[in-house]
Amino acid sequence: MYKPVGMLSQMTSGEDRQLRKKRFLSELLHFTEGIMPVGRLDEKSEGLLLMTTDGKLSDTINSSGIEKEYLAQLDGLITADAIKELAKGVTIGLFGKKYTTKSCVILLLNEPPVLPQADTTLRIGRHRPTSWVRVIIKEGKFRQIRKMTAAVGFPTVRLVRIRIGNIELGQMKPKEVLPVKINLSPS
Repeated sequence: MYKPVGMLSQMTSGEDRQLRKKRFLSELLHFTEGIMPVGRLDEKSEGLLLMTTDGKLSDTINSSGIEKEYLAQLDGLITADAIKELAKGVTIGLFGKKYTTKSCVILLLNEPPVLPQADTTLRIGRHRPTSWVRVIIKEGKFRQIRKMTAAVGFPTVRLVRIRIGNIELGQMKPKEVLPVKINLSPS
């Protein structure tokens, strides 16, 4: 599925929705009983989110070093030094402790990628110019890419996951859900 901005990566909260005013995946489609998202995208992030009823598959994807690829629009014009630092791994906060991210692939994009129009709630380009990077990681800690880019002085203003293993977002549009056969192997 293409998870849109403003939606949580969960089916429901178990709480009164009117009180929380949060949006959940169950609004998009009547999903099969027992279905769950594989991994998460935070509320302000968008893009590829796999759904499955197979808990073992979910665990394999989340713990086996399968590549996850993102396009990140950053606040400011990122420097070559910041890109090198990100590629090596940076120290971020993770649940009150320090964590050093594993090395990753990070590439500066010379042109903005072709994506659906950004959600109007995102604060893009309001203060200074932005730049785009492609990030490929084999881990997926809580808000990892956002924390990584902020650690080098270029906060993420838009984050789109475009690939998990060999499954790509392609030309999907926000809120679109497509069936897919999953046969993943670590890249």
